[in-house]
Amino acid sequence: MSMQDWALAYIALAFVAANLPWLSSRLFFFRATAGDKALQWYLLEWLVMYFIVGIIGMGIEHSLEGQNHDQGWEFYVVALCMFAVFAIPGFIWRFNVRPMLRRS
Repeated sequence: MSMQDWALAYIALAFVAANLPWLSSRLFFFRATAGDKALQWYLLEWLVMYFIVGIIGMGIEHSLEGQNHDQGWEFYVVALCMFAVFAIPGFIWRFNVRPMLRRS
């Protein structure tokens, strides 16, 4: 695979991972809850997914380049903001579309 293919696959992985917490009512996909989870659990799962995707990205970079490049705090803030933008479809599904479908 070329570098561009890896980058596109990683972006697709990040998009899917950012939306996964919003699509499940289970705690970390394993433990069933009584009713819906609180917003704090969704946000915690989302943040854990951010770190998992970041570790996967570092692994991909290390396997392709042989080393990880030093990044400043700005890089991680921009990556977190992009991960938040990727999570918007799942958030809208969970808190806007799904309740509307249940009412009708």
